[in-house]
Amino acid sequence: MLGLMMDTPLLTTDALRYAATAHGETEIVSRNVDGSIHRYCYAAAMERCLRLSAALQSLGLSKGDRVGSLAWNTHHHFELFYGVTGQGFVLHTINPRLFEETLVKIIKRSSTMPKTSGSSSMPRL
Repeated sequence: MLGLMMDTPLLTTDALRYAATAHGETEIVSRNVDGSIHRYCYAAAMERCLRLSAALQSLGLSKGDRVGSLAWNTHHHFELFYGVTGQGFVLHTINPRLFEETLVKIIKRSSTMPKTSGSSSMPRL
């Protein structure tokens, strides 16, 4: 198609792959829910995201399937973003700060969707 700036689509996987290749040892720092600090590099993050993608695919998910996430913004959420979307799945994030009744309604509506949860969110489920 004429007039496009790129010959390839702009994908989240390409952004992470570039970070892992060009800046593999650059540190990613995030805070866990308990207040502790988690550190790892882009190369390790890429490896974990690929493992997550493979695990979801082994569950029988295919391109376009939705995966629900009830998680805080930690390194796990980072991995979900790239691991889920990188395989062509749709990440449906559910805000853990919502009222319990709202969470129940959202989760019931998406009952056929595989879900992930951070350990600190488990009591709410």
